[in-house]
Amino acid sequence: MLAGIGISILLIFFFTKIAEEILEQEVHAFDTTIIDFLKSIESSILDQIMIFVTELGSVWFLALCSVISIITLWFKYNDKWGILLFIIGIGGGGLLTKLLKYYYERGRPSINPEIDAIGYSFPSGHSMGSLIFYGFVTYFIVRSGTKRPMKWMTILVAGILVLLIGITRIYLGAHFPSDVLAGHLAGAIWLILSILSLEWVEWQSGNSIRPIKEVRRFLKHHFEKG
Repeated sequence: MLAGIGISILLIFFFTKIAEEILEQEVHAFDTTIIDFLKSIESSILDQIMIFVTELGSVWFLALCSVISIITLWFKYNDKWGILLFIIGIGGGGLLTKLLKYYYERGRPSINPEIDAIGYSFPSGHSMGSLIFYGFVTYFIVRSGTKRPMKWMTILVAGILVLLIGITRIYLGAHFPSDVLAGHLAGAIWLILSILSLEWVEWQSGNSIRPIKEVRRFLKHHFEKG
């Protein structure tokens, strides 16, 4: 738990540094370099792929998947605390995104009529929301009785998906690269705090299932075996 808190503090530090540089307009070179590269590889086929992938981090898609996840947690695992903290994590993450956007009031790089991109730009809601949701789902799968290869596959797929969703936001002109990076950092902070809260509640309730302990056991067993 202390490690999780330490990581959260470190991520908060990086997030605030990015925010300060944005306010002082010191991230222009970083943003421009990445945007120019993505513009250089634009194509009609890639446009359609990016539009499809970006929807996997949209509010409507994550909301639908969240409902499915809650139903699964209820009927398959009867994990009431998991459901409660999952709802708080997803809902609270969405609220935090809105608050940060209104606080920093950063405009978007462009307006693309083919995608849903309204309001302020910093941090990226798609990046933050997808990291929280897919991170939470990955966490639940890793702590479950799923076989080890499937657990690692889930971690890999979720990580790549979150990264790709962030890239699509830059490619489609919805966000600056620094928006996406900040979204990932803020999402990671909120995810860690949500999981730590779940661990604490499970411990207080005397539940034999210790989420973080189960994940730690899985990782330790794999690396020791390897």
